[in-house]
Formats: sequence, structure tokens, C-alpha cells
Amino acid sequence: MQTVLFLFPQLNLLAPKEEPYYRITKQDNQGEKRENKNRLKDKRNRLSLLLQKAESYEIFIPPPNKPEKTNTSLDEPLQWGESLDKLLGHKSGLSLFRAFLQSEYSEENIEFWMACEDYKKTKSLAKLASKAKKIYSYFIETDAPKEVNIDFHTKEVTKKNVLQPTLSCFDLAQRKVHLLMEKDSYPRFLKSQLYRDLLKQTQVENNGHRRRSHSFTSAGLLQTQADFTAWL
Repeated sequence: MQTVLFLFPQLNLLAPKEEPYYRITKQDNQGEKRENKNRLKDKRNRLSLLLQKAESYEIFIPPPNKPEKTNTSLDEPLQWGESLDKLLGHKSGLSLFRAFLQSEYSEENIEFWMACEDYKKTKSLAKLASKAKKIYSYFIETDAPKEVNIDFHTKEVTKKNVLQPTLSCFDLAQRKVHLLMEKDSYPRFLKSQLYRDLLKQTQVENNGHRRRSHSFTSAGLLQTQADFTAWL
């Protein structure tokens, strides 16, 4: 009697019963491993792109919540009301003004000004070009993450300057932003409850003849800003 072999292994009574199941399971496992490997590769690629994007927007300005302890005279808050330059010339005044602008969601102007100040201190020619491109892409070009409000002519001049960067390539744009803050944000800051309460505190200290140095930190100033946000 002849043994009949079927073409379908699942119907072949002489084939091991486990073989079809084993083949299917093995194929499934290989497919799952391949899929997991592809997913892992995609995650690595996405992570790499995110890191590159983060690095491209890295600007060398101090973070707003990083404490910077400075000795501040009781007379300094009075001087801050004399001019914007005197306000920006004191670390505590700069931190307080930046906190005020953050409360108005317009901190891009002061951050650009700070980035320009840092840029002008750059000593390495290699870093100069890199910093110039980062500042331009972050603050100047159209639809930049924190685009500042400057006119078309200033943008074009700055764009050309960045192609051959020097320490003064952002000077025009920085002056325009400084003028904008001086005419717009600075007067509002002087009228804010935040600054007025600080002046009252200063007057109380002066009237009490306690002219010793006061210690301020940017973190403390930011906390003060949060306390008075309701009155801004």
C-alpha cells in the first residue's frame, strides 16, 4: 500500500504535528524582532533630530530662574527710574525688568539684548560665527522662535552682517530693540505695582537710616514678581 503525501503540511499525517505551528511562531517572532528594531531605530533618529534642534536654539544668556546673588545698595532702585541704561546696568535691576517682561509675555526683547551683550564678549573667531547664526535664527529671521519687532531694513542689514560676522554685526538691531524697550516697556515697568512697591520698601529702609547693603537674588526678584502679578 502506497503512502499518500499531501501538499499541505497541516494535512500530512506523517509530518510532525508541531512543525506548522513552529514555522508560524518562528516567522512571527522574527517579524516582531524586526519591527522592534525598526521602532528603536526611529526613536534614535527622532532623539537625534530633537537634540540638533535644541542645540541650534542654544543662546548664551542666563536662565531666568538661576539665582545670581549680588550686593544691591538701597539707592539702586531709585537709580533704576532715571534711565533704562541704569536699570540694565545693575544685575538685580536687569533680573527684575526681565521678570516684568515675562509677566507680559514680551521677554524676547530683553533676551535678545542680553544675547547681544554676551556676543560682544566673544573672543574666539570660531565661536563668533556659530553664535551669530544662532542669535539670527532665534531672534531675527522671519518666524523665529522669539522674533523681535524690528523693521525690514534692519533685518536685511543684520542678515548681511551675519554672513561675515564681526563683534558689531548686531549693533543696529540691538539699538532698535533698546529704543523699543525704552519707549514702550520701560515706562510701563516704572508704573508697575512691582516697581512702586520696591520703591516704597526702599524709602522705608532709608527713613529708618538702615543704609547697609541689601542682598538680592534673581530668584527672589522673580518670587516678588509672582507676588505682585495681580496688580500689574
